[in-house]
Amino acid sequence: MGRKKKISMQDIADKLQISKNAVSLALMNKRGVSEEMRILIRQTAKEMGYGPFGAKEAGNSNVLVIVPERIMSYQDNDHFQFFHDMIWGLEKSARKQGLNAVITPIDHDMELELKLPGQFTDIPYRGVILFGIADKAYARLLWQMDMPLVMLDSYYRDLPCPVVTSANMEGAYEMVTYLIQAGHRKIGFIGPTNLTTSHEDRWFGYWKAMQNHGLEACSDCSLTISQGYGHTTEEIAAFLERLSEWPTAFFCGNDRIAYILAGLLAERNVLLPDEVSIAGFDDLHYVSKVKLGMTTMRVEKENMCDAAVSLLLSEYGGLREAIHRRVAPTMVIRDSVKELQ
Repeated sequence: MGRKKKISMQDIADKLQISKNAVSLALMNKRGVSEEMRILIRQTAKEMGYGPFGAKEAGNSNVLVIVPERIMSYQDNDHFQFFHDMIWGLEKSARKQGLNAVITPIDHDMELELKLPGQFTDIPYRGVILFGIADKAYARLLWQMDMPLVMLDSYYRDLPCPVVTSANMEGAYEMVTYLIQAGHRKIGFIGPTNLTTSHEDRWFGYWKAMQNHGLEACSDCSLTISQGYGHTTEEIAAFLERLSEWPTAFFCGNDRIAYILAGLLAERNVLLPDEVSIAGFDDLHYVSKVKLGMTTMRVEKENMCDAAVSLLLSEYGGLREAIHRRVAPTMVIRDSVKELQ
């Protein structure tokens, strides 16, 4: 039996004998059509089973979760513990909604060749969640398709669509404020702002907290550019060699960076946290020679997964507008930060 034809905006337009643009305006709640026509179009979309407007159907309960393969098989498994937890979380969140999360890896060649996985034609699906850092051209390919789409954890600012992330800027602001209240004034930042919007947002939260408390962001003791995740240790080591004076605290873009930094400082006989305090983000546990409980912002992964599935199924899932749901992280205070007198 062949796959049931996927309803498109053009199908709705043909049935009502109107333009596809009018259908798009109505489904996105934009101006340009009368209220009577808007109601008619949206009702027709429900009757025909278009995207999130259609009723749930047996056999159409799949959600495709597109995941770059490298984050599922990277040699540094600790680094990607977060991604594995999120994948399992998405499966659980989908089940809560009576849906099936179809984990759909894409390898490097598929990204470069802009090749869609076979699931796009082999099975019916309600929508797509793009999880992890996909190549921008590949993200654009999905973004341009006529289907409900949510980007989870990472996104591109010039591809407006529904997005769910941790409240990275707000969480960073809260953590740096905590460091300032603990008496720290010279605070460095380490995070690859050129690689992900998450680190970029966390850098901005750091900068905003410093500014709002009358302090200068410490550019000399900050590292914000990286060649890639495989270079983290060597880049931080080179950065530390260039420093003429330690700040009293570092805020790191994630816990992996924080633990690498802690190890490198310990090798240089820096007492932690007596001489340098460290705070991270994510609340993930890493194998480290440094026995240090990391003060961090816990990313609420389960809430993020629930939000992504709910947003996909809502009427906003089919929009191509910058709808951004930020899930608040939770501060976790451990012994890596010392309060200064």
